[in-house]
Formats: sequence, structure tokens, C-alpha cells
Amino acid sequence: MKRVFCCVALACLAPVAASPALAQAWPNKPIRWISPFAPGGGADITSRAITAKLTPVLGQQVVVENRGGAGGMVGTELAAKAPADGYTLLIGTIGPIAINPSLHSKMPYDPIRDFTPITQAANALNVLVVHPSLPVKSVKDLMALAKARPKDLTYGSSGSGAADHLAGELFNSLLKVKMVHVPYKGGAPAMLDLVSGNIQLVFSTVSTALGSIKANRVRALAMAGTQRFELMPELPTMAEAGLKGFEVNNWYGVFAPTGTPREIISRLNGEIVKILAMPDVKARLLDSGIAAASSTPDAFAAYIRSETDKWARVIKEAGIKVE
Repeated sequence: MKRVFCCVALACLAPVAASPALAQAWPNKPIRWISPFAPGGGADITSRAITAKLTPVLGQQVVVENRGGAGGMVGTELAAKAPADGYTLLIGTIGPIAINPSLHSKMPYDPIRDFTPITQAANALNVLVVHPSLPVKSVKDLMALAKARPKDLTYGSSGSGAADHLAGELFNSLLKVKMVHVPYKGGAPAMLDLVSGNIQLVFSTVSTALGSIKANRVRALAMAGTQRFELMPELPTMAEAGLKGFEVNNWYGVFAPTGTPREIISRLNGEIVKILAMPDVKARLLDSGIAAASSTPDAFAAYIRSETDKWARVIKEAGIKVE
């Protein structure tokens, strides 16, 4: 009887002991952190802010690898096909994860099937800015003008299918109007044309627009996401300014290939969430117009599903396709 009791006790303890053993064994070599965009952008800035703190915590070098191309799909595909062993991570963004599946008829990966979410990491804050010559002082003024003369309004974006393009299409959808979209090869060229008066408005990233706002070359009307910008606290969100249902969060999150052990996912979530709450990390991101954010893996997965469904509806209604 004593022997049976001991065997049962050991069997019960075995699963408990397995998790710490795995956690202690990982990591024992450097970790590759793929950023699917060029250096210097929001995904890269967020990646380096996190990995600078994650490296000493894990005791292994976490190396940021910039693999840009195809709107983020090249690097994202690379991460999707990596071994699910905890040694490849991805900074995923709204484009390649939640928007591109509705823009492209063929995708080299499935964002839901091929990745396990670890945590949301940040939101690149977007702001609605207009040329000073436009006779509007508020979002309600712009809404009235758009309903009266929608085809006279042109809005720029960093490219067809980008978050700032879809922000304009969401505006169109909610108001049942049709402003004219003018795509550029990046947010900076769009901002230059706005300053020049060649277009009337842009849903720009704060980092791109801030200099022109401070110099009074463009007029800021509202923040495009769910939160105000600490450096311009007087600026309302679009919803606060009168356009209910308007929400564009240009988010970043951390992912691992599907199949990565749950113990590793939990460890990474805990460490990264703590890092994102550090005042110096939050300040470093905010200087670039990026707001730190975090979540549980399950909450982030649910958010991704809701974002995917939301933008699929906007894309279908606008008839957007990028091949």
C-alpha cells in the first residue's frame, strides 16, 4: 500500500515539475526577434525598446532582425515558417496580421493558424490633420463639409491598403460619403503634399505629423485611436469629437510560431508586460508617438479576431484589392 501511495504521489507531482524544468532549460541560446519592416519605423522602435530590457532578463541575447518587404509579409512569413521552439519571435502589426488577409487573394501564411499571440505591445498613435486652408476647425466641421462636398476632399495615405488609407475608408463608411484617396509611397511624402496644399487631409502617424503640427503647417483635429496623446492632451479622439464608431489603432504585438510551448509563451508574456510598464520604456516609445500597451495572450487573440473582422468589412465595402 505504501508503495502504491508513493507512485500515485509521484505521478501527481510529475506534471508540476515538468513546467519549471522546461522554463529553466529555455533559453539556452540567442533568440531571433523578426521585425518585418525597415529600421527606424514604429515596429523597429518598439522592438528595440523591448529587446533591450528582455536580453538581461532572459540571460540570452535577443537579436532584432529587420526583414522588410511586401508590406510586412516577407518577415511575417519567415517567422511563420520558423521552428516553434521559442527561439524565433515576431513583432506583428495590424497590416500583415489583420488587414492583409482581406486585401490579398493569396497569402503565404495564415495569421490565425500560424501564430500564437503573446501580448499586444503598443499603438502607433495616429492623428487627423488637415491643411490650414480647409475651412474646418473641428471633426464636426469636417463631417459637415464631407457630406456637402465629398468629392472635393482628397486624403493622402502611405499606400493602398495601409492603416491610414483604411482610416479614410472607415470615415467614408461611417458618413456614407466618398472622399478621394491619393496613395503615396510612405507617410512622409503624403505629409509633404498635405503641407503643400495638394491634398486636404491625412490620418497620419504622430511621429510623421508632429513637426508640421508644431510649426502650424497643418491643423490637428483629433486622434484617430481610442486614446489621447499625452503631449497634446487637449486634442480629442475622433469618437469624443463626434464621430462615434471611429477607431483606428495602428497596433503592434508580439507573436511566436504556433506550437511554441505554453510555458514559454507564459514566461514571455509576463516579462514583456513588465517591460512595457517601465516608465523609461513608456517614455522612450512616447517620444516617437507610440503608446505602450499590453494584454494576456487570450485577450490579444480575441482583439486580433475583432480587428480582422472589422477591416474585412471596411475593405469589402470600399472594394479594395491589392495584388
